[in-house]
Amino acid sequence: MRRWSPAGLLTALSVCLLAALAMLCMLPSAIAQTLSREDLARLFPAPMSIGERDANFPVYPLFNGGAGEANLAGWIFETGDLAPIPGFSGTPPNMLVSLAPDGTFLEVRILSHHEPVFLDGLGQEPLVKFLEQYRGKQLGKSIKVGSNINSAEKASSSAQYIDGVAKATASVLIMNQSILSSAIKVARAKLGYAGSSASANPAKPDVEKFGQQTWQGLIDSGLVVPLTLSNAEAEKAFAGTIAEGLDEEALARPGDAFFKLYVADPLVPTVGRNLLGDAAYKKLVSDLPDGQSTVLIISAGRWSAMGEDWTPGSVPDRLAVKQSGLPIVVRDMAFSRTLPLKDVPSQEVMILKIPAQAGFDPASAFDVVPHITRKKGIIYPDLVSVDVPMPVNWPQDYYVRAAAAEVSAEGWRAVWQARAADLIIIGAALVMLSLALIFQRQLTRHEGLFTAFRLAFLAFTLGFIGWYAQAQLSIVTLIGAVKAAVTTRDFAFLLWDPPSLVLWVFTLATFIVWGRGTFCGWLCPFGALQELFAEISRGLNIRQWRVAPELDVHLRKLKYVSLAVIIAAAASQSAMAEKLAEIEPFKTSITLYFVRSAPFVIYALLLIGLNLFVYKAFCRYLCPLGALMAIGGKLRILDWIPRRAECGSPCQLCKVKCRYGAIEKSGAIQYDECFQCLDCVKIFFDPKECVPQVLAVKRPKVELAGVPA
Repeated sequence: MRRWSPAGLLTALSVCLLAALAMLCMLPSAIAQTLSREDLARLFPAPMSIGERDANFPVYPLFNGGAGEANLAGWIFETGDLAPIPGFSGTPPNMLVSLAPDGTFLEVRILSHHEPVFLDGLGQEPLVKFLEQYRGKQLGKSIKVGSNINSAEKASSSAQYIDGVAKATASVLIMNQSILSSAIKVARAKLGYAGSSASANPAKPDVEKFGQQTWQGLIDSGLVVPLTLSNAEAEKAFAGTIAEGLDEEALARPGDAFFKLYVADPLVPTVGRNLLGDAAYKKLVSDLPDGQSTVLIISAGRWSAMGEDWTPGSVPDRLAVKQSGLPIVVRDMAFSRTLPLKDVPSQEVMILKIPAQAGFDPASAFDVVPHITRKKGIIYPDLVSVDVPMPVNWPQDYYVRAAAAEVSAEGWRAVWQARAADLIIIGAALVMLSLALIFQRQLTRHEGLFTAFRLAFLAFTLGFIGWYAQAQLSIVTLIGAVKAAVTTRDFAFLLWDPPSLVLWVFTLATFIVWGRGTFCGWLCPFGALQELFAEISRGLNIRQWRVAPELDVHLRKLKYVSLAVIIAAAASQSAMAEKLAEIEPFKTSITLYFVRSAPFVIYALLLIGLNLFVYKAFCRYLCPLGALMAIGGKLRILDWIPRRAECGSPCQLCKVKCRYGAIEKSGAIQYDECFQCLDCVKIFFDPKECVPQVLAVKRPKVELAGVPA
């Protein structure tokens, strides 16, 4: 029977792995094609019919029966035509939306997307279910994406809630922003919501116009608009409902104020500098991207615009802003709640920011809409809510017309705020890692402490950075960046995944100081998974295969080939790029916890199994991201791993013990292949293990032995 050599067996396994990858690439993708009018007709069969596409606006009329205004059932459009927002692949997802004449979503379905987490990952079903939730929702009411919201919160909120998708939060937020932005454009163009807010040239505060003002002066000039609702008016709003007459205080003192709101635009210098102070005003302006607007609201009286469970930086549940009948997307800025201006009433302050794509025109009339809820009963109470629109119209003299606004970054800002705790933990870990690499000598001097630190950090990388924070860096990001560079020139999709972006920035910075190994050796979750399994292999005394140097040199080139092929596919805008990216098992093992179809799981397990015999074989030979890191590592300016003249000649200890094969016979470090395990650094500073140091201690004794007593 023929006996396989380790090198031959490794070659055979590599061929099998590549064949498995080829099979994965041949699996069908669930990406639909953009629909023609004929395709739409099949989706909306008789008695529905599809009219001709509008010559001036990319929508199709949908009729219930024959064509004609009396039979108009809605409008059909694609988000890619009206609000293309790049996803994680750099390509905008494209949804088909049908909108009724009253602003109700009839249907939303996916046409095409390249989101890695759904493609051959979670699959299409979670995405389909997510989009189905839009059916019946009203465009005229705010829509919020979020999970784990209890029914009481939903019932008392002014917004409509849509459940997100676990592990795909950023992707569905991008889709939601694209759906709402495109639907608002259709509503303004076709549903009679046009008004002044549809202007492509909304007003901006005149930054040159400023005057010192008192609190009363701001009110008298109309820059601060007071809105008052009396107890009697609040009671009237609930007339005819089961909540009528439940507010005893309102009945006892009908003339008192139920609430008093003061509404102003803090971006107007006369308002902002007087109300906030010069320093806070400058910070407010610097914190907002160009094109965003703000509404400052001071709440006084019995009713609170914030509520007991208010979370700074969130979308308010008790308050909405509308203009021309359309809801305006607003979010609290978590700005300072203290207003230094004298005579400002008892303060509960919110500064709401408005994204540019909302088309909000601060120089035109709009409504602030308090959402008031009453409860009847104690256990499982009935909730009754009413909206009370309050008109606001600031003086136009303090505004000038600006250039057309760009698509806002509001969506990704909300994601950063939501991931603040994760970012703090990851930031602390990166600081700790940096200190460990800076003080490597002190750390490696204590072998037990160093081993414990490294294993603990790798466990953190796998458990928190990978499985929990879902921050496994991937070649998919490079695919998106290449596609964006060739087509849209829009790299905003990077901002929707804060932990990953922070790791990318840190990794790029470490290229200059330490080279490739900081990420590959410490911060790659799949790399950590392999190394932890390798420790198990050590404990089980599994014999390691030593790859022949000649074969090792050739195998290392495979990762550069895979990187080049993937970049070429991405640059040519081929859908094959995302399929070729499946050479990475990251999505299977880290993003989806191995809950995936069998071929992908088998492929990932084969790589982990191979790692038990050939240490981190995937990282060294196949990983296109590793190739990218190696190329980036050439920016390194320091040879930071210490060497002695004896290293390599005659001492070969570090070379023999390096499991990555990153040390040459000469003793020089191949930084392109070094994963910064610090084993050689530990040997270098250990007087009991470093051969030159051991000999230096023994040599004087040998010489003294030949000297006569």
